[in-house]
Amino acid sequence: MKDQPITNYDPREATIPQERGQSRITNYELRDKGMIYIFLLLGAVIVLFLSIPLVKLFVSVGLVNMSKTIIEPEVYSSIFLTLRVAFFGVVFVCITGIPLAYLLARYEFFGKSFIESLLDIPVMVPHTAAGIALLVAFSNGYIGDILNFLHLGFIDTTTGIMSGMMFLSAPILINGAKEGFRKIDYRYENVARTLGASKIEAFFTIILPMAKSDIINGALMMWSRSLGEFGAVVIIAYHPMVAPVLIYDRFNNFGLKFSAPVAADMIAISVIIFVIIRALNNRYSLKSK
Repeated sequence: MKDQPITNYDPREATIPQERGQSRITNYELRDKGMIYIFLLLGAVIVLFLSIPLVKLFVSVGLVNMSKTIIEPEVYSSIFLTLRVAFFGVVFVCITGIPLAYLLARYEFFGKSFIESLLDIPVMVPHTAAGIALLVAFSNGYIGDILNFLHLGFIDTTTGIMSGMMFLSAPILINGAKEGFRKIDYRYENVARTLGASKIEAFFTIILPMAKSDIINGALMMWSRSLGEFGAVVIIAYHPMVAPVLIYDRFNNFGLKFSAPVAADMIAISVIIFVIIRALNNRYSLKSK
């Protein structure tokens, strides 16, 4: 009898030799599992790289030392100042940046590409250079005179600290809100308009609530980024000391023993607040779906 030609051959059905009683594993499945194991290994490397320094910091400092440090007036006032100024910066960018994000997401206009590029520039500017630029722009001239007239000032003030934080972190919130607005179908807004709602009413009652999750995530990431700002802030305002400047000052003057507990306290408080807000936002997002 002549051999019959093999037709409809599927390479995924090719099997490796199996012992009796073992399940059949195709080469295709084996390659899939191999890829997953390689990805897990590579992912574990970066997870360990990010987590080991934090774990080592908390273990080496200890809970007792952290508790003693957090009750020092200089430490808790510095941490509270950092949290407060970063929050006010987020509020300011929400008021001014969310409308801009909506315009960028919904409309095409002259100069749009330039504005979008301008929003991305702070990401690549060295932070100390950003501090110098802010100092040149707002500490002298007409803008400096206006700030002084309003009793806001710029150098060594919370206004200067907030400016340094916002300059480098505002694009995170604006781009997050922009992507949130882009996800929303135009038809929802059009339906609201046909039912008699004005443009502004449709924005506040339909568009803004639907983009709420992305805006909160962007605001949270901006706030987190602001907490760690050092390069721009230290150029503008060494005093009053925010937490990153205090950590640097203690490390410079007293060494690791006195700076590590402040760093551990700041990280712990930031992580707790971040996790709580993110969990609440995710819970809200699940309920709204």
